[in-house]
Order: sequence, then structure tokens, then C-alpha cells
Amino acid sequence: MAQIKRIKVDQEKVNLAIQTGIPLTVTTYTLPPEMEGYIVDILSVFLKQLNMDNLFEGLSYSVKELVNNAKKANTKRIYFALKNLDLNNRDDYTKGMENFKMDTINNIHYYLDEQRKQGYFIKIIFQMRNNKIKIEIRNRAELTVHEYKRIHDKITRAQIYSSVEEGLTHLLDESEGAGLGLVIMILILRKFGLNEDNYQILSENGETINRIIIPLSQSMTENISGITKEFAKQIEGLPDFPENIRQINNLINSPTSKMSDIAMKISNDVSLTGELLKMVNSAAYMLPHPCHSIEDAVKYAGLRGIKNLLFSIGSMENLVANSSDTSKKLWDHSYQVGFYAYNLARNLSRKNKSDVDDSYVCGLLHDMGKIVFANTRPETIAKMDEICSRKGFSKQIFESLVAGCNHGEIGALIAKKWNFPQVIVDVLRYHHNPESAPEESRQLAKIIYLADMMTHYEDGRVDYQQIDPEILSSLDITSEEQFHTISERLFSSFKR
Repeated sequence: MAQIKRIKVDQEKVNLAIQTGIPLTVTTYTLPPEMEGYIVDILSVFLKQLNMDNLFEGLSYSVKELVNNAKKANTKRIYFALKNLDLNNRDDYTKGMENFKMDTINNIHYYLDEQRKQGYFIKIIFQMRNNKIKIEIRNRAELTVHEYKRIHDKITRAQIYSSVEEGLTHLLDESEGAGLGLVIMILILRKFGLNEDNYQILSENGETINRIIIPLSQSMTENISGITKEFAKQIEGLPDFPENIRQINNLINSPTSKMSDIAMKISNDVSLTGELLKMVNSAAYMLPHPCHSIEDAVKYAGLRGIKNLLFSIGSMENLVANSSDTSKKLWDHSYQVGFYAYNLARNLSRKNKSDVDDSYVCGLLHDMGKIVFANTRPETIAKMDEICSRKGFSKQIFESLVAGCNHGEIGALIAKKWNFPQVIVDVLRYHHNPESAPEESRQLAKIIYLADMMTHYEDGRVDYQQIDPEILSSLDITSEEQFHTISERLFSSFKR
């Protein structure tokens, strides 16, 4: 027997998916053995990254069961159409299922080819978000009423058994074949302390969706929370915002201040003047002519724009010192996201001037939590290592989850400490999860999310299919071609 070829799992992509909460999607039409092996391998890497290897055996069985059921459902649609039988007609369904298994096995290549030709896909989606693992198996076939009833009956039946062993004994004694795998899956999930709420099956938009939701273990959640709090304490050790910037900010906030007073105050600080002019003349603002004076800078950027530029400069002054190579890479990424966000906002939120004004600073500072983590003092890292070791908690997992998923929260805490406007605090907190942002900052959070994903798409770390389709749709992006065109234009402008 020929050895099945293994498809290598990109561990960096898996890690990025966990850190950012973006879904990791695999699409297949025929489910060859190497693809099934690849799906299981992704699951293995995913669980290892989260220190949840103990779930692998049970979840790999569950995923394979649901994937093969999806393949069978797609094949059934091809077969019934070929036989001119109606899946929704009970008599036709009974007649069709009499020879379905034998007929399709004997001519399997034909049916698999037809599935590919007719677009009968199977999608497997892995996602880590809000301290929960979500695994979805989707296929292009809505459940019929009869199919849904049979599945529901199997789920109900599984509830009467106290263990996998008891279920197997009863079902095999009854010579029950169809649906046995689903019952076993439900019993396995229950063995992990999960219940029927952790498994969902539904049909929508021409698809059947099987969904398994697994919360992180209580101990892991507590460890992440505890260590995050320990880490967050160092925020108290961050310097206050530079005094010169605080004074100018107070002047901007004063209702009696004149534009000339603000410009004069800025001009008195040579270093600040240089930084402001540099930022206003950067590619992000795309000015028709170079700006040489603070008076003109204030005019071009407006008070809100100048205020946000001050936030940007002050943050960089406090965070760039003694920066590591990792931190420098993060800043390079942040400048690009800031540029993309500003230009996206000008096109997608042109009616909301405040979103446009706030977009650059939110894009520039979106990864502030990661930057703080990258610049963490050695003694703090040593303390984190000691805590992780004491709790039996992998340092790698801590860095992945705390510096990854939780970096938005850390960034928001920093912004709050420095008295940033609430909209900036919200966007930093929710830029990986825009749908959870308050309504008044949700659109801007979506734009920052899109700008961030666009840069990752360009460097090959994120596929278009991984980007939230609802966010894309809400921003009037309807195809990868359109997305790619926008991305190319922004990248070209940024590099000029």
C-alpha cells in the first residue's frame, strides 16, 4: 500500500491565527487521504499551541466524522440529482438510500469529479477567539427536514447514555449503523465536560454548518488572566506622557485658545516641530505640496488631527527607547497600518470626519500592547518565566496568548493611563474583534482591522478567506479581486 503524502502545516500561520483570532480555513472538494491527514495535523498543531493536547484524540475523531459526513452529504446531492429523485420527498429519499452506498462506492471517482465540477465544497475552519476554540465543518448542501430530524434523533439518543462504552454496547446490539459515529462523537465531547450547547448544527445560505465550541480550561483561563495582570502592573512603571506634549494638549482643549497660540507653543519646541512636520509630510497625509510651517500643519491637520499626532509622537517617545529588533519590526508594521487606515477611512468613512481624523493614530498605535511586551524589562521576563514554571504553564503559550490575543487589552490600558480619548482606547482594545466594539467606535475598529489584515495578506501570512467576510461586506468589499486591487494601490503609495 502506497504511503499517504503528508502536507506540511505552516506553524507560523497557525500561531498568527491564534494570536489574532482570525480563522484558519481549509477547503476541499473531494477530501483525498492526504487532505484528511492535513486537517488532523492542523488540529494537532492548534491544540499543542494552546497546551490542550489531551483533547486531540477525541477531537480528531469528531472532526473526521463530521468531515466525512459532509462529503457524504455532498455526494448524496449529486447522486439524487442523477437518479431524478427529490431529497425532500420521503418516498424518494427512502428509494434513493437503498442503493446509495453501493452505487457511489462502485463509481466513486465519477461522483467526486462531479462534486468538484459543481462546486460542492467542504470547509474546515479553526478559530481561537474570546478564550474559546471554534471548529466548523461547512459543506455546500442545506439539510433537508428529514436529515435534520435524523440527526436530532441521534443527538437526543446520545443523551441517554452515560459513557462511550455504554452507547457502543447498546447501539451495536441493536445493529444500528447509520448515525453511530455522530452518537459516539456526542459521547466523546461529553467525556471532556462538554454538553449539547458545545455542538451546534444548522443550515443557512445554502450551507450546512457543524460547529464545535470548546472553552479553554478553567485553569488555563485563570493562568492567562493572572499572568496578564502581573504583566499589566509594569504599565504603572511606564513614564507619564511628555510634559511638553501634555501642555500643548491642554492648550488645544482650552476653549479660549487660538490656532496661533497652539502653533506658537509647538514652534517653541524644536524637536517637536521637526517631528510634527515630518508626520504631516509623510505619505499618510498625501499633501499636494510640502508643508514647511507649523501654522500650515495645524491648518492641514486640524485641531483633532494635531492632537492625534501629538498622541502618536508622545507614545513613540515613551516606547521606542531601547527598542529591540522585534519592536522595530512592529513599528514598521504600525506605520504601514496607520497609512492604510487613514486612506481607507478617507474612502470608506468619508462622511464621518472624526473617523478619518482618528484613523492614523489608531492604526499607528494598534499594536502598542505588543510593543510594550517586546520592550519588557529582563527582570519582568524572568518573573513571568518563574510564574509560568510554578503554574506548569508554557512560556510559549503565555507569549502567544497574552502578547497575542490580549495585546489589545494591554494597549487599551496604556492608552487609558495616558488619558487618550475613549475612541482610541476602544479601537486598540477591539481591533481584532471589531464586532464587540461600542457602536460609536465600531466602524473605525473595522477599518483598523482591515488595514492590519491587508498588510498580513501582502506578506503572505493571511489568506483572503481568513478575513472576516461580514467586516469585508460592511465595508463594501465583495471579492478578493477588489480587495487585492485596493491592497496593491495602498502598498504602491506607501512605498513611494
